[in-house]
Amino acid sequence: MSDEDPKARLEAFEARIEAAKGGKEEKSHTEEHYSQAHLAWRMVIELVTGLAVGFGIGYGLDSLFGTIPIFLVLFTLLGLAAGIRVMMRSAEEVQREQLAKQAKTDEERS
Repeated sequence: MSDEDPKARLEAFEARIEAAKGGKEEKSHTEEHYSQAHLAWRMVIELVTGLAVGFGIGYGLDSLFGTIPIFLVLFTLLGLAAGIRVMMRSAEEVQREQLAKQAKTDEERS
């Protein structure tokens, strides 16, 4: 037997394995759940970060100027608005990705 014969047989065997595997693997339900939990935590962190930054700036300005907590309230509300805006932007990004993925699968089926 020559050295080429086992190599050719191995390549043919690998090709049959790839053909038997078929298309892409399906995601398990737990992986999908993990990605949704990841998205939820990302949004919560964005909201809390906006609030914390606004609170910190407002508290710092009130301490610096020695005023009543007017800056604290003002910047906390601005931080809340910024956090909500970033959260909505993230939701739009995820929605665009899902629509693109759905369009791609619909296109492949046609």
